[in-house]
Amino acid sequence: MQITNVKATTHTIPVDIPLLNRKMKRSVTFTLIETDEGITGYGLTGAPQRFGIKEFINKEIAPFLKGKNPLETERIWHNLYTGFNPRSQTGVWSAAVSTIDIALWDIKGKKYREPVWRLLGGAQNPVPCYITFGFREFSLEQLVEMAKIFVKQGEDKLKMVVAVEEGENPLEDARRVKAVRDAIGDKVDLMIDGNYRFSFNRALELCKLIEPYRITWFEEPVYGNDARLLADLRRRTSIPISAGQAEGHRFRHRELIVHQAVDILQPNVCYVGGYTEGLKVAAMAQAFNLLIANGGGWPHHNMHLFAAVPNGWRVEFHYLMWKVGEIIYHNPPGPARGWTTLKEEPGLGLEPRWESLREYEDQ
Repeated sequence: MQITNVKATTHTIPVDIPLLNRKMKRSVTFTLIETDEGITGYGLTGAPQRFGIKEFINKEIAPFLKGKNPLETERIWHNLYTGFNPRSQTGVWSAAVSTIDIALWDIKGKKYREPVWRLLGGAQNPVPCYITFGFREFSLEQLVEMAKIFVKQGEDKLKMVVAVEEGENPLEDARRVKAVRDAIGDKVDLMIDGNYRFSFNRALELCKLIEPYRITWFEEPVYGNDARLLADLRRRTSIPISAGQAEGHRFRHRELIVHQAVDILQPNVCYVGGYTEGLKVAAMAQAFNLLIANGGGWPHHNMHLFAAVPNGWRVEFHYLMWKVGEIIYHNPPGPARGWTTLKEEPGLGLEPRWESLREYEDQ
């Protein structure tokens, strides 16, 4: 079996957001890999620098991959690393290799007539999942209403964004957290996400303000995912700390582990280097008795890693990226009362909606 064609394209997809009465957009780099046996694999990354990712794939990776055996995922990953990234940079390289590796595993699953989650390990199906609903753009009243909508639908795990004001205002964030907790009650898990936007002192201040509200985790609270600062914050609060969603390479995740910076590690296959690298991160976390939880969205790809390993704890249905998946794929799995059930179809089980991809392709 040989790779005959590799092509990356970029797309910007608009999503209707309830209560806001407007659309929000999310950009992706979509990759297609064809083989001489008629099997085609599809990959995706959602990282910034999408045009750089596309050009890197089409101009450099594609010629390198032609003629290679797509089933040799470990060999290809290692050769892409040594050939294009000998100094372990992340960014464009990690995002590009993520979408390539995802497509290769899709091919492998179709070749062997098994879903990717089973080829990777098959530890569990269904998998716990949660809904990221609470955007910065929502008013407090809209935030509460959205939370109530999902709880009414039977969802029992929700995540909201904090650091909603420029200049850092933990008091306002605490007010929003309290309002959501009061609205959903004590039995629903509530996570918060800082998106790197807090200085250490303001992150600690927010922790102290919201500790009474039973927060399941505080995701990526401080600037740059600084492992030293995360470890210090973790020692000073009872709220579990999570991080890692946008980190490329296992080496960055290792830094979070050895600094004792996190309670929960968050590899994302669309950024870390695909399933080949994501599986290594999951195993490393397991060796340190850490759970992994999806952060950074793209549930339809990440659920395969989290179903593959026994410490795969939760898949994130980030509303924006969840709905992008429904726009560009035919009938992907969704959340249902805190769980998602993966398909038995070979590969990723994701059939592209070509008309949507053509409509929203960047010109």
